[in-house]
Amino acid sequence: MENFEPEIVAFCCHYCAYTAADMAGSKRISYPPNVKIIRVPCTGKVDAIHIMKALEKGADGVYVAGCLEGDCHFKNGNIRAAARVENVKRILEGLGWEPGRVEMINMSAGMGERFAQTAFEFTETIKKLGPSPGNPSKLAVGAAS
Repeated sequence: MENFEPEIVAFCCHYCAYTAADMAGSKRISYPPNVKIIRVPCTGKVDAIHIMKALEKGADGVYVAGCLEGDCHFKNGNIRAAARVENVKRILEGLGWEPGRVEMINMSAGMGERFAQTAFEFTETIKKLGPSPGNPSKLAVGAAS
């Protein structure tokens, strides 16, 4: 399991988290290459089905990264997203999965360092949890290693 590199999907708000990721790149602050960013107009557009589909398609972890609370460009999209993430956590728990595979992160556009730090921390969290229970091929590879 030491060679396990998790696949992580990050749904990032165009105005804040995506811009923070861009800032990290501009400042040459690296973050794990296993974090795949999906830019969304607002985290309020990320529905539970999107998170579940990412997990179904093989992601070991998913985080939704949006504006700071109270600073959403679409008023309360990030608050709706946080509620959806909590719902998905409950669903995962009901399935016997670790709810920590899904998180909501808040940051502003100027937080490039925070974006990179979050990517590293979330990757480490998922490494400790191991491969997703929804991806039997990874479990077999992890067991053989």
